[in-house]
Amino acid sequence: MPDLWSDLLGCLDLRALAAAPDPGAGGPAAGFEGRNQRLGYHRLFGGQLLAQFVRAAELACPGKSVKSLHAQFPREGRPEEPVRYEVERHREGGTFATLTSRALQSPGVIATASVSLHAAEEGPDHQTVPKAPPLLRPEHEARIDLLPWQTRASADLDSATSGPPELDLWMRIPETAPEHATALTAYATDLTLIGTALRPVEGIGQRDAGTAFTSAVTSHTLWFHRPFRTGDWLLFRQHSPLTAHGRCFGRGDVLTEDGSLVASYAQEALLRFKR
Repeated sequence: MPDLWSDLLGCLDLRALAAAPDPGAGGPAAGFEGRNQRLGYHRLFGGQLLAQFVRAAELACPGKSVKSLHAQFPREGRPEEPVRYEVERHREGGTFATLTSRALQSPGVIATASVSLHAAEEGPDHQTVPKAPPLLRPEHEARIDLLPWQTRASADLDSATSGPPELDLWMRIPETAPEHATALTAYATDLTLIGTALRPVEGIGQRDAGTAFTSAVTSHTLWFHRPFRTGDWLLFRQHSPLTAHGRCFGRGDVLTEDGSLVASYAQEALLRFKR
């Protein structure tokens, strides 16, 4: 496997394609193409698609940042084929923009996203969320596949011992270009919500994927509240309130070490236990 960090950054470097006619009021549709992570896996990781959706939206609307994104994943992506992104701008004003984006490969649409963007402006600033706990100590260091940076976790999602469906996951994404912060954070939110939902199930952990259970993300939503940077510790504080009818649901907040709420996210996934 190539260096995971360099490989991931390379996926964020989208290539612009020729503009296509846009039936909306925002001008020609924007087109981009991105290469895939080289993971040796049979399907694309959804976090890659989330990160590329963020980059495609911000490239299509320069001067604005993603404030919310809702993605759905109707079909598995093929790792051997680049992904094309068609971005349709429904409206772009001086402050806000609204668009939809489609991720395509030869079989058709593999993911869609509805995206809202916003240009930073001044206004009241307050929040009401529980304070961030102290940064976990080094003995809580965790190795999580697909995360090429430091992580510390309050629980071992691979453990078969049951526990509450909660997780505090600290990450220090390496310092990189400011425009990559939201995309890399979007990527990271797609990894551990299913494992968090599994925690109350005795005898099963995240490592049992494909043997004790089958899972697949069906929809994922992100909100970005404040600008932030990589290079500092971020807390991904998450909770799964429901598993039912072959699905699970989870949500989380992203906070800086000093407790500033910078992003939130939610996910629904297929979760079927094998008998």
